[in-house]
Amino acid sequence: MDTRFDDLFTHPENAIFKVVFYPDRVYHAQYLNATRSPRYRYNVQEVRSQADITLLKGQVFMDGLPYSNFLRIEYRAGRLVELARERGRFLRGELLAWLRLHPDTPDAVEATVKLRHCRWIDAYQVELWQTLEAPANNHHDLQVLDLMGADGDITHVAAFDAALADIKALRRVEIACRENDRDLPFGYAINEPEWDNNYLRSHQVPNVPQPNSDQNTVADQNYLIDFQRGWYLQSDEVEPVRYENALMNPDNPERSPGNLVEMRWMLQRELGGTLVFFHEVTIPPGKVEGTHRHIGTEELYYIVSGAGIAYLGEGDDPKIAHLPLVERDIFGLGPRPCREVPVRPGSIIYTKSGGIHGIRNPGTQPLKFVSVLYHSS
Repeated sequence: MDTRFDDLFTHPENAIFKVVFYPDRVYHAQYLNATRSPRYRYNVQEVRSQADITLLKGQVFMDGLPYSNFLRIEYRAGRLVELARERGRFLRGELLAWLRLHPDTPDAVEATVKLRHCRWIDAYQVELWQTLEAPANNHHDLQVLDLMGADGDITHVAAFDAALADIKALRRVEIACRENDRDLPFGYAINEPEWDNNYLRSHQVPNVPQPNSDQNTVADQNYLIDFQRGWYLQSDEVEPVRYENALMNPDNPERSPGNLVEMRWMLQRELGGTLVFFHEVTIPPGKVEGTHRHIGTEELYYIVSGAGIAYLGEGDDPKIAHLPLVERDIFGLGPRPCREVPVRPGSIIYTKSGGIHGIRNPGTQPLKFVSVLYHSS
């Protein structure tokens, strides 16, 4: 690690905020498999996390010399624990992970690998090394050798050789985790293993201009770990996806032909942590986005232009109890009391899990806001 890192970390502004350098400090110090022997050292070049999954990529040094590139997977299995319990099962010491690696070439490669639970980090993990062969006239340390091999904590997947050969060029990794094929130590088969595939994840793409088209929804059913370091985006260069009568029940009296809202999906799968999307929404004059409830997610609206009326569920924000109380048709739930809230540039509508919100534009100018949504767990 660059020694200048420690100097920067002690600066007062970083000691106060602890947001710029703190995460890298943790990742470089955490337990990695071969560090049980002082002969091995890691150069962790990139770390990315999404929900319960953390991926690290970089180099392994052996006896002070570059030895192998590696990709490490850590999975904390909170979602999979929930799914397995619905089946009356516990997670045991082994899980499986499906991986698709996207190097800086047109060809992606995929394989399924085994994850083993590690008590040091309280997570399931595996390290994929470019090679397990000891250098010529050398040998592996016995403390590390017992971790190596097929389905071991340190393993080699031939299909990934090319993708790991240039570790900096490994741009993206798709991953989904599932229960093992067998319940260990009992050994009986798990015929319908549960998957953690990011809540059946999909993303939106402006393939066609027709509103509510299935062609604009791409089913992913996995997590995407993106190693790109930065993005520059211009919202007006992104084509919108159009939705007619978005988030409205069939009998909602506000439904009407041409009640269109536009969403420019700026960032979706690129985001890390528990973030789901960042998009820009335009509600034309006289149009409405249906009032709806969030369960298991949180969403924030920030109004950037125009003016309109937002709706929050009665009691969701006690400070607005003086505002008009109206009845709104809640998507999937039917009529519910809501508070009517005026919004303008700079207004924020923040809705946590269980909360209700919606918005309409009664004015003569487009109402625009940006929205961030994330899982609340």
